[in-house]
Amino acid sequence: MNRILLFLGLIFLPFLVQAQELNCEVVVNADQTGQANLAVFRTMQRSLSEFINQTTWTNRDFEASERINCSVFINITSFDNESFTGTIQVQSSRPVFGSSMVTSVFNFNDEQLDFNYREFEPLVYSQNSYSSNLVSVISFYVYTILGLDADTFELNGGTRFYEEANRVVTTAQQGNMRGWRGSDGNRSRYRLNTDLLSNAFAGYRAALYEYHRVGLDIMHKDTGAGKQAVANAIVGLQDLNQSRPNSLLMRVFFDAKAREIEQIFSGGPQVPVTGVVTALNRIAPNYSENWRRIQP
Repeated sequence: MNRILLFLGLIFLPFLVQAQELNCEVVVNADQTGQANLAVFRTMQRSLSEFINQTTWTNRDFEASERINCSVFINITSFDNESFTGTIQVQSSRPVFGSSMVTSVFNFNDEQLDFNYREFEPLVYSQNSYSSNLVSVISFYVYTILGLDADTFELNGGTRFYEEANRVVTTAQQGNMRGWRGSDGNRSRYRLNTDLLSNAFAGYRAALYEYHRVGLDIMHKDTGAGKQAVANAIVGLQDLNQSRPNSLLMRVFFDAKAREIEQIFSGGPQVPVTGVVTALNRIAPNYSENWRRIQP
């Protein structure tokens, strides 16, 4: 209940009060450049860690136990002076009530990372101005993480964070870097944000809430009922998949959840799984090996 209340009435104007919302591990890997030991990469990693973990992203204080655990892995593939190219892998998780279990919420690999960076330059996010593509990319994923986390505690609780991420998308377009426009493909930041805010994908966000808050969070009290709610959430995604087949959000969901779903339905109190397995094979055939290990 405490985590649900966190997101009621949030106004996410940065820098108003002290509140560190994220506990984020940042890694900058430059092995592919052949110059991984350059000081600039260590400085970049330290600066990004401080930027994410010490910036105030909302208007309230989070207790240490409430901070969202996440990770950012930046793989630099090439650079020329102050111009860098690579990929960024972003992951986040949250605890499950009444247990020691941690559930993955977000797991996304963004292959459209280009930015300019000068060693020791300050990284500062502003709602109304564009400073650099690196700041924009990181800020976008911070608000996406906050939104997805909120959606798992309150139905549609993440809307305000997705709207802030949308402001980042709009502002960042002036930088003319990849990932911010509709023409940048089906795995772009633009597509991720557009789909999260679209009424066409309301079923996805409803499934996030049912899977986590109605399902996982009650399993410590009633494992059977919790597993049934998780099953209902998965089966409910079939309608969305029929109207929006092969959507980015569906891939994002199962990239984070495939192994966990297999484990949930492979032990403990039994619930009918035939319909669940059928739905899983239709929605996420790429994980068919996982689904085969779920026994009716």
